[in-house]
Amino acid sequence: MNDFTCIEVYQPRPRIGAIKLDRPEVLNALSLQTMVELVRAFEAFDADPEIRCIVLHGNSKAFAAGADITEMSDATTVNMIERDQFARWDRIRQTKTPVIAAVSGFALGGGCELAMHCDMIVASDTAQFGQPEINIGVMPGAGGTQRLTRAVGKALAMEIVLTGRMISARQALAAGLVNRVVPAEVYLDEAFALAEDVASKAPLAARLAKESVLKAFSTTLEGGLEFERKNFYLLFATEDQKEGMAAFVEKRKPEWKGK
Repeated sequence: MNDFTCIEVYQPRPRIGAIKLDRPEVLNALSLQTMVELVRAFEAFDADPEIRCIVLHGNSKAFAAGADITEMSDATTVNMIERDQFARWDRIRQTKTPVIAAVSGFALGGGCELAMHCDMIVASDTAQFGQPEINIGVMPGAGGTQRLTRAVGKALAMEIVLTGRMISARQALAAGLVNRVVPAEVYLDEAFALAEDVASKAPLAARLAKESVLKAFSTTLEGGLEFERKNFYLLFATEDQKEGMAAFVEKRKPEWKGK
């Protein structure tokens, strides 16, 4: 996994996969090539049974400042339909392994949407979130109007989307967009520590639990409860369920096999 030009892929700690957006000269703008590489990296980590949590990050100045506008400025509607760029976003969304976004600096437009594609967000105290597409004559297209509204509510989402204003990390925390805000110098370590905590749990249970939480956004309460119950029952067919409960009874630490 070393033949990337827009991202860096590495393992900072056991069982943790990390993806770094690496186009600092353009504040990690999300080019089509970047999205292609992100899909490859997410799918490779997702298929690796040794990887139990993924951390996505940029640098201290920017997580990602948006889409690469130079690739869209002259596009027509037909161009955009034929490009089908959002199919790549859908593939990232289908990642089964838990994903944490570590955000410092700008997370704007597509960058904010990419962070919201992740399951949790650890933000540095310098992070700024926004959907400024209105300022260039368009609107969010990779989930900004939908995921942001579900995260922070209609009123704040409307203000962010219709004015293009940014909100601070602290405002994002108060609104429920991020999990925690930490000093910029430790934000990545904090994300890795959270990833280690997630990775220490039974991996099949973590995947099905993630799937069940996400189901809450696409179904009724009744449908979600039925989905949750089926996943709960399904885990009783795993070796990890037997190990976890035996370890609890025997007062020892479980040894997960992911089976």
